[in-house]
Amino acid sequence: MGNLILLMAFFLTGLIVASPQLLHAHCQIPCGIYDDHARVLFMLEDAATVEKSTRLIAELSGKHDAQSQNQLVRWIMNKEKHAQNIISIISNYFLTQRVNPTQKDYSERLAKHHAVILAAMKAKQNADLKHAIILKESIESLLPYYPENKP
Repeated sequence: MGNLILLMAFFLTGLIVASPQLLHAHCQIPCGIYDDHARVLFMLEDAATVEKSTRLIAELSGKHDAQSQNQLVRWIMNKEKHAQNIISIISNYFLTQRVNPTQKDYSERLAKHHAVILAAMKAKQNADLKHAIILKESIESLLPYYPENKP
């Protein structure tokens, strides 16, 4: 019975990952109302959720009762969702609007933003805490580009 539940969990996780994601990204017009620093903070919040999810997946992975298996699936789905949120924000907001070839440090910026996407992908694929930590650190490396705007 436990193997069936685990198999169903992996199937559902795969189904969710393969499904098209509803993206809530900033429109691509220069309206000037979005706060870049806030977007980085949102990604850090998502990264903290990925880290917590990863910790709880490890904690629950050895348990075979129905409630633990249920919670395991929920934490896996949660980790996937928040890692995907980060990928979406980087791809649909920062790379389309804030990183451009006219910037003197374009290559460096592009590499750092791409590192966030790669770290989020690795965090989705793995249940090793090191990937969640690398994800957080890669997002933090963007903070100097997007300082807090104080009125």
